[in-house]
Formats: sequence, C-alpha cells, structure tokens
Amino acid sequence: MHIGLDFDNTIVSYDSLVHRVAEEQGLLTGPVARNKVAVRDHLRAKGLEQTWIELQGTIYGPRMEDATAFPGFLDFVGAALSAGHVVSIVSHKTIHPFAGPPYDLHASARRWIATHIMRNGLPALPTDRIFFETTKPAKIARIDAIGCDVFVDDLPEILLDPAMPATVRKLLFDPESHYIDTYPGLTKIAGWSDLLGALDA
Repeated sequence: MHIGLDFDNTIVSYDSLVHRVAEEQGLLTGPVARNKVAVRDHLRAKGLEQTWIELQGTIYGPRMEDATAFPGFLDFVGAALSAGHVVSIVSHKTIHPFAGPPYDLHASARRWIATHIMRNGLPALPTDRIFFETTKPAKIARIDAIGCDVFVDDLPEILLDPAMPATVRKLLFDPESHYIDTYPGLTKIAGWSDLLGALDA
C-alpha cells in the first residue's frame, strides 16, 4: 500500500512553537491558549495581521527545527514501513514567506524531515519520497502521479477536491475534533495511533 501524508499540521504540530516564539517576541498580552489558532486570533484582534504573517515565516523558516511531530507519528512510520507499506510526504507551501525575510521554506522542511523522521538512526524516508509543491492543484496532481492508495490530510478541501483521484482513500487528520459533525463522507483520524487500525478497516 502507498500511503501519502500531508506535512504541516498533519505530521508537524506547531501549536507550542507558535506560542513560544510569539511570547519571545513580546506579542502576547494576557493569557493566550497554547495553540496556533489562539495566537493567530489574538494578533488579528490587535490589528497585527502583518505581524502574524511574518511570524509564520519565522516558524516555517529558521525556527522549523524547534517544531515537533504529533504524538505517535514516528511509531506509525516505523510500523508502516515494517509492514511493507510505501510512505510518501506530499505537501504544498510557497518557497518563500509572503512577508518578511525570504527564508527557503522548502529547504527548512526538508531539513526537519531528515533530522526528525528517523529509523534505526537514519532518515526513515528517502528524498525521492518527499514532495513539496507550491500550489494545491500541483499537490493533488502529485498525489495522483505517484499513485497513492491512501492520503492523510488535515484540510478537508484537499481531500474533497474534485481533482483528487477517486481511487485514493481519503483520511482526515482531526486531532482536535474540529470536523466531528461535518464531512460525513470522510473517515476522521484523531491521532496517529489510530491510523494503522483505520487502514486495516
């Protein structure tokens, strides 16, 4: 089985890092929940949309190495590879941030994968199984081109896009149950420990 995985907010959790960097930069006033959405909403409420955009560039660029994988992800990769599955990462992100210094966001993500997704002390995924596209249509085209049997993403609009191949089994990664009462046609995954069981279902 060929398992395709989104990257940002599916493999990598940014909640604690976004809060930490915003705190380091003195952007938080009063208590703000330790998650990405709460920090974003806090900055927008203060009229700091541009600051929020630049903060994301910092997170996905030079601070990327401080991000962490969602719990259970590394165990999932090990189990999937041991079971003989092929695992690919297919993500979409711009090469440079929309604002602020022109960090290479693709290079930062690739470095994170090489140093954080390890198996037996070596990178678990070869570079030819890692794809960063710059647009959503290009991402979906890549999923089709490499022949994914399953794709896991946190964005319903990717999974439900008419261009997504009908043969791909679509799994919505939703650890905070944002979509528990919506998208009844999608199988929802609450965490990586649930995924292998869902694949066998």
